[in-house]
Amino acid sequence: MRLIQVAQHAEDLRRASDFYAELLAVQPTAVFDPPGLVFFDLGGVRLLLEPGAPRALLYFQVPDVRASVDELQGRGVEVVDAPHVIYSHTDGRLGPAGTDEWMAFIRDSEGNTLGLVSQLATGQPAPGGPGA
Repeated sequence: MRLIQVAQHAEDLRRASDFYAELLAVQPTAVFDPPGLVFFDLGGVRLLLEPGAPRALLYFQVPDVRASVDELQGRGVEVVDAPHVIYSHTDGRLGPAGTDEWMAFIRDSEGNTLGLVSQLATGQPAPGGPGA
């Protein structure tokens, strides 16, 4: 069994579609309006935007969550929680040993919270900080 699709609430499909197309750097795979469905392909998992869907907390992997948040803030995206280390991987069970798991949370165009995640070498300094 594998995950094939997740749904996210989108009150305004056009606005949400534009937001996710820019965030994901891909265009929708399919749009059916009516009835009001927009699909994106995320590496074989479909993201469905739909007015009738419940709100979901989706986590997206990005190369460096700190740089991604800086870029998104520059485009006017609301940052709910700034990038921070939530866990240091020492045994490789949830991520590569020797990495820190960084997370930040943003708000999409529809008021949903999205998580951004990066696994970076343990102790890697913040951009512009000492040793950067």
